[in-house]
Amino acid sequence: MNETTEFPLEPAPFNGESREVDPGACFDWLQQGWTMFLVNPGVWIGSTMLLLIMLMAISIVPFFGQIAAHLLVPLFGAGMVQICRHMGDERQAEIADLFAGFRHNAGQLVMVGVFFAAGVFGLAFIAFLLVSGGVFGGVVTGKIAGFGIALGGVMLAGLVVAILSVPVIMATWFAPALVFFHDMKPAAAMRASFDAGAKNWLAMLIFGVFLVVALFFAMLPLGLGLLLLLPIFSGAVYASYRDIFVGT
Repeated sequence: MNETTEFPLEPAPFNGESREVDPGACFDWLQQGWTMFLVNPGVWIGSTMLLLIMLMAISIVPFFGQIAAHLLVPLFGAGMVQICRHMGDERQAEIADLFAGFRHNAGQLVMVGVFFAAGVFGLAFIAFLLVSGGVFGGVVTGKIAGFGIALGGVMLAGLVVAILSVPVIMATWFAPALVFFHDMKPAAAMRASFDAGAKNWLAMLIFGVFLVVALFFAMLPLGLGLLLLLPIFSGAVYASYRDIFVGT
């Protein structure tokens, strides 16, 4: 005898499944980020100012402050996408939402931060070894040839860091949203984030290039452009998460 199907059916549990989108979708994400900023500029600017002040204050402490700041990035990232969700659902967003990651799944988000910090400082250490090796070799060799060796060391360091940073960025790009919204474990969230980035590598590449260029110009007027860039970027990340992941 067949079992009776009960309605309404339970929704399928979220498993981090992602889909491939058109590369041009990245421009739609940015447009949505801008639109989301216009919904409530006051909350966005207030949240961004508070975030930057806190991160700068923490980073003042030599070495350990830098580590702490990187560990907290996923927690604040969860807060920024929470602001996005409230605005997207036409609910009242508040500056206090910036700390939502400290109230839900904080430990799991910190573990994502551990991976992020390990990747960043690991890459910095590799770059230091390559650059210092090139400079030392340049000093030993002589003036003209030494300059070429030193420059080669710097270029090699930049190339290696750029290549190795890609998997770190891909694994942590969507992880805060997946951990915060769907209670995924850090390892599973980072694997799902990496898979989503790999499926949509061209869209993510275009988005990343735009971000780097925009960051350069945002830093020119004493970094004041970050008050606009970070909210738009957060809204675009949220839009890409909703676009790429199935069941969100």
